[in-house]
Amino acid sequence: MFKMVCLSRKMYMKKIYHKNLSKDKWFEMTLAEQMANIGSEYFRAKNWKQKDNKKYFEPAFDRMLELLNLSLSDKRWKSSQLKELARLKEFVVRYLFNEESFRNDKDFDSYFMQFSLLARSNR
Repeated sequence: MFKMVCLSRKMYMKKIYHKNLSKDKWFEMTLAEQMANIGSEYFRAKNWKQKDNKKYFEPAFDRMLELLNLSLSDKRWKSSQLKELARLKEFVVRYLFNEESFRNDKDFDSYFMQFSLLARSNR
């Protein structure tokens, strides 16, 4: 597995992946729908990291961060929801960059899966 140390590039992403999404649709989604989409990008990034494929890992990681940042900028969410999103961002970045080991990466899998199931059940 590769280990990336510098996150400064990630903090100032220049490429926008979800151009149309950021303008309208994202801010109409429920929190569960937003989290399910973030989870999809998390699973992609995790998959490519496990395959040691930096070429595909980095864009998936960037897309996940972009969606997390969009959710953090959503004015509908309360303080407690924003704290959870910010904490999630911190932990997922640490996990995907091997800066901190967690008991079990299945914790993140389960966390995101719950949102996917909730979003799907509300359709």
